[in-house]
Amino acid sequence: MSQIIAFQGEPGAYSHQACLQTYPDATPLPCRTFEDAIEAVRSNAAHLAMLPVENSTFGRVADIHHLLPGTGLHIIAEAFVRVEIALLAVPGTPLERIESAMSHAMLLGQCRAFLGANGIARVTGADTAGSAREVAELNDPAMAALASPLAGEIYGLDILARGIEDEGNNTTRFLVMSPTPDMTRRGTAGMMTSFVFEVRNIPAALYKAMGGFATNGVNMTKLESYMVGGSFTATQFYSDIEGHPDDANVALALQELDYFTSQVTILGVYPRDPRRD
Repeated sequence: MSQIIAFQGEPGAYSHQACLQTYPDATPLPCRTFEDAIEAVRSNAAHLAMLPVENSTFGRVADIHHLLPGTGLHIIAEAFVRVEIALLAVPGTPLERIESAMSHAMLLGQCRAFLGANGIARVTGADTAGSAREVAELNDPAMAALASPLAGEIYGLDILARGIEDEGNNTTRFLVMSPTPDMTRRGTAGMMTSFVFEVRNIPAALYKAMGGFATNGVNMTKLESYMVGGSFTATQFYSDIEGHPDDANVALALQELDYFTSQVTILGVYPRDPRRD
């Protein structure tokens, strides 16, 4: 029996594409929300969950950073997926027939130049793959969808143009979540460690907490803050670092971090994806 991997969205979503690229032998399981994808793993309906955390054009997926610490799941891999946007239409429709295009607001904003050059109006849809499905159901040759080429295949739409995004290197980073951690060293490009922490309420606590990573030569690739518990003073930080907790320099840095924080939670230890370079 193949593994089942849950993702948020409809078939043809970029998260679906991430599942197929990263685990080609697994069975993707579409879920309505991020919470549903996480619960699918916690309830054993799925073995893994594929969750987007940030996009090279639009930054972090805020909901995920709030959800991660409380999931009880562990990061075991990361995946980088190139977001190629295609203009999808009812079969047999020429490009000049298209009057409007439907997609998620984020995707519409990534194709301004192409849509403007072709006089195509923007229509906001719930999500990318859902917009492709709706265009197929409407069967209106004047209405197109902006989605992945995969969505075009799934819903039987023609690809009138592809690679139409304004930023040619548009990429989304995903994290693969599992009910059990994997601390083994694996991969060919080194290891990554992700964690969340809250600093103690003392002067310069964050500065001092971060100092251990600098003095021990640990490369911190991400540090983001967000409020927790509805408080303006309770701030939680999410961080990614290069290295394994058993590495001598990482162990020393985490030891210093622990001294200046009230809480540190390791979210996962996983191989560094070479595509992040």
